[in-house]
Amino acid sequence: MAPRRSLPHLSLRRRLFHALPRQIGLLMLLLHIVKMVDGQIRYSIPEEMKKGSVIGNVAQDLGLDLRRLRSGRARIVTAENVHYAELKTDKGILVVHERIDREQLCGDITPCSFSFEVILENPMELHRITVEVLDINDHAPVFQNKDNPIRLEISESAAVGVLFPLQSAEDLDVGQNALQNYVLSPNDNFILKQHANPDGSKYVEMVLQKPLDREQHARLSLKLIAVDGGTPQRSGTINIDVTVLDANDNVPVFNQSVYKASVMESTIKGTHILTVNATDADGGSNGVVFYSLSRMKGSRADIFNIDEHKGTISVSGEIDYEKDRKYEVRVEAKDQGGLTGTSKVIFEVIDVNDNAPVINIMSFLSPVSEDAPPGTTVAILNIKDADSEKNGRIKCSIDDNLPFKIESSLTNYYNLISDQNFDRESVSEYNITITAMDFGSPPLLSSTKLHLKISDVNDNAPLFDKNGYSAQITENNSPGASIFAVCARDSDWNQNARISYLLEDSQVNGSPVSSYVSLNSETGVLSAVRPFDYEQMKQIELVVKAQDGGSPPLSSNVTVKILIQDQNDNPPQVLYPVQTGGSVVGEMVPRSADVGYLVSKVVAVDVDSGQNAWLSYKLQKATDRALFEVGLQNGEIRTIRQVTDKDPVNQKLTVMVEDNGQPSRSVTVIVNVAVADSFSEVMSEFTDFKQDKEYNDNLTLYLVLALAVVSFLFITCLVVIISVKIYRWRQSRVLYHSNLPVIPYYPPRYSDTLGGTGTLQHVYNYEVCRTTDSRKSDCKFGRAGSQNVLIMDPSSTGTMQRIQSEKSILDEPDSPIEVS
Repeated sequence: MAPRRSLPHLSLRRRLFHALPRQIGLLMLLLHIVKMVDGQIRYSIPEEMKKGSVIGNVAQDLGLDLRRLRSGRARIVTAENVHYAELKTDKGILVVHERIDREQLCGDITPCSFSFEVILENPMELHRITVEVLDINDHAPVFQNKDNPIRLEISESAAVGVLFPLQSAEDLDVGQNALQNYVLSPNDNFILKQHANPDGSKYVEMVLQKPLDREQHARLSLKLIAVDGGTPQRSGTINIDVTVLDANDNVPVFNQSVYKASVMESTIKGTHILTVNATDADGGSNGVVFYSLSRMKGSRADIFNIDEHKGTISVSGEIDYEKDRKYEVRVEAKDQGGLTGTSKVIFEVIDVNDNAPVINIMSFLSPVSEDAPPGTTVAILNIKDADSEKNGRIKCSIDDNLPFKIESSLTNYYNLISDQNFDRESVSEYNITITAMDFGSPPLLSSTKLHLKISDVNDNAPLFDKNGYSAQITENNSPGASIFAVCARDSDWNQNARISYLLEDSQVNGSPVSSYVSLNSETGVLSAVRPFDYEQMKQIELVVKAQDGGSPPLSSNVTVKILIQDQNDNPPQVLYPVQTGGSVVGEMVPRSADVGYLVSKVVAVDVDSGQNAWLSYKLQKATDRALFEVGLQNGEIRTIRQVTDKDPVNQKLTVMVEDNGQPSRSVTVIVNVAVADSFSEVMSEFTDFKQDKEYNDNLTLYLVLALAVVSFLFITCLVVIISVKIYRWRQSRVLYHSNLPVIPYYPPRYSDTLGGTGTLQHVYNYEVCRTTDSRKSDCKFGRAGSQNVLIMDPSSTGTMQRIQSEKSILDEPDSPIEVS
């Protein structure tokens, strides 16, 4: 046997590197390559950049001002959960936010990139940015079982040119940094033959170029080196142990060099797909074939399984069209002699509509002002469907009865746009259901709900619940008493519906209305500022304004009438007979008066109104109650029986005048009536009445008393005449300045019905005129040329008759006489 040769390790590396077909150049990293295509920006950066490294100047590339970025609240939105980039709005640049591993992001897909959108508001703008991640040589080729050597058993009778498939190495890098070449340690028997799969991956087979001689070398130890094309260059190594067997000179041969089959995605595990067949011309144990699948890259190693005896390939994992649309595997047929035949199996994956559309809300503007014009963008949606062709085509829709529409903007992006004017008072919020449905069979759909609120605009003025208000308050009220509350409503919301009540400036009886009533600006309650007097003011009319808190504010007015109700706060006032300080006016009734003879009339008024001014007259006291009566309603004093000679001359009547208020008020008046046919009879009766009290048994005393009485009467008459003159003068002055209502009154006149033989007139005519308001009642009597008034002083010992003519008054029947 020839001695075994071994080369130093350094010499072996030098030979391997000299055997590389080309040198690997340095990769120029382009950090700021900007390209605008259809409103998009594209940057290229290498993977594994440090956090905070600059990707590009977005503001400059988009032609935006930094203030626009800040005012528009520029931000990055993406449908993915990982944010690789961060936008610095204060500088307008994009920086690396998280570690970017191209192999983790894209695997073996090239070129590798990720996309996101930059959204600005007010107005809303959407810009797409794509960042291409360039590969760096950060992974070395790796054999999965590098610690376990490849063991081959080869018969020494194996023919030159026989192929021995070897385990492939994996390099996670792509392009020039990926696996480029395989190198076999120097030997005399084997060389390498490299092959490329359609996906760009490489696998290698060892070719026997010189027959083996088990007697010389029963075992061979080789090294398989996988080298990439990066800078610096990286490599991976695995050992190959070759055991030389005795002759087995036929290799299993498949009946097809390439097998093709179709498999539906989501096919359940254990489903049989394809059966391969290989035959070996050898006999006996050398002709028994065992099937196996060569190890595949990544997760595809567990997707398929083959029965080593029957060659039936079945599904052992999950098939997903969205991950891989085609699978290529190598199937090996190996006999017991160690000879192996290979074939290729291609599985075409058929897409199934197993993915519903996914809706992501990129931006949502809520609330929206009710004065927003049609065409306002409310939301931006990103909708994707992982399926392909018609299974991945999407139709987006909303309810027909909503004032919105859906428009497509960029690929997979949809804008929710207002289609009509809003009215918050009609609809204050919307529940919008957005439905995305694909065109698969059967179609799949998904939906999401948006709750949109409409913000208020002050476009409605406050409205009162009535066109006018009427309220009542009783006079003599206490200051601060509540009168009435006005109420207005505003269909706006919040501050725009906050109502304040104001009292418009106006005049009442020459004074500001605010001096009579006050208004609570929040509750609308009207209150009295001071007590009211019905006798001075019957009603107050004012204007209340309701104003909202909007900007600018809106308002409306309403008229309020406050009716002042009367209260029985004034007693009746007697106008006739006039009460004097020391004397009373007397009336004379002839003894020939019949039943119902009108003796006199008590005239009274009440300055109140309504039932408070309804007066009733009652005879409270009388010298002879069986002789006189008083009319309940008119105050007329009449005889109720025939006057006789036995009736006393002096009759004193007390009449009470009472109103109908609650409680009632009253006043009394004394009427003196003389029952006589002449003045002499009245005087005689009065003298006889006095003389009955003298002592008749002493004549001298009578004479002295008579002299004293005559003297006293003379002096008394002088005093009375002077007093009456002064009193009437003062009374006229008081009446002149009095504020009492003027009620003309004409005292009765007496006419002689006995042919002029009597001394007193006892028949008179009168006319009474009264209005519904007793305070303004007028009593008018017939005109007389003169008036006889009998004034009696009960404290005097004598009598006198005073006849006074008042032609100046009686000649003018319409002239009023004021009496206090």
